[in-house]
Amino acid sequence: MLYFLGLDTSNYTTSCALYDPRGTITEQRRPLPVEKGRRGLRQNDAVFLHNAALPKLLSSLLPGPTGDILAVGASDRPRLEEGSYMPCFTVGAGYGQAIACSLGVPYYAFSHQQGHIAAALFSAGALGLLSERFLAFHVSGGTTELVIVSPRGRDFQTEPVGRTLDISAGQLIDRTGVRMGLSFPCGEKMEKLAQNAEPARRPSVCVKDGDCCLSGVENLAEGLVKGGANAGGVAAFVIMSVIGALDGMLSHALSRFGDLPVLMTGGVAACAALSEHFAGRYGAICASPKYAGDNAAGAAILACRAHGAAF
Repeated sequence: MLYFLGLDTSNYTTSCALYDPRGTITEQRRPLPVEKGRRGLRQNDAVFLHNAALPKLLSSLLPGPTGDILAVGASDRPRLEEGSYMPCFTVGAGYGQAIACSLGVPYYAFSHQQGHIAAALFSAGALGLLSERFLAFHVSGGTTELVIVSPRGRDFQTEPVGRTLDISAGQLIDRTGVRMGLSFPCGEKMEKLAQNAEPARRPSVCVKDGDCCLSGVENLAEGLVKGGANAGGVAAFVIMSVIGALDGMLSHALSRFGDLPVLMTGGVAACAALSEHFAGRYGAICASPKYAGDNAAGAAILACRAHGAAF
């Protein structure tokens, strides 16, 4: 069996994956631990935790000979932008280069965002879309961005066409959840609270020229929490505000670029209310919850593509 190895060391998940070009993925993931009451990790702590976790995950993923690995791919930066950098990605990139060198196989570097897009398309059975132009949302703890994706040989490029100008959707959800006493990360817990709940107030949306601002929603949510509002109502207010902001961003992009396919990915995109809204209104392709969040599957898939192996 021939494989492609992928590595991703994002701010909150250590992950490695093997991709078989026939369409099978085997993977190992481990969330980075965050102390209760904290809203995240410092980069130096994330780097330390990745270095501690990755050898153990690789040992579980690669229990035998590794001669069947044809190439290694890793996320080495957040986005395809000049100056895009985050220290935690140096761990996966460093291990990837070392493994590739020891095996005498090629090493390919990708952005974390490219990995999200590839994994989402794989989970939806839509990898063929990489030969077309389409719009992709990346909505997570660190990113809220809408990009236009264009094929470029065996690779693809991404160009931002809308983004948050302050905090990300994931930060909004996590900060509000921690204020309500939830443990970080709070996405799944907030989604559960919001189910069948009426928003504590009318959702707040701020979108201008395709970009959004979410700090105002955070301030309103903080006021609701301090005022003793029902937790489910606060969670519903926050999630519906995020959906409204993303909807405004997408409407602006579609008016600029025409009726392009739309992809939803990122940890926040795993929220059922969000995916149901965009699938229902825009026919969006939505990542499965398993591959919406941070993972190394995308890097493994893209290594296969870069290597020229058939999908």
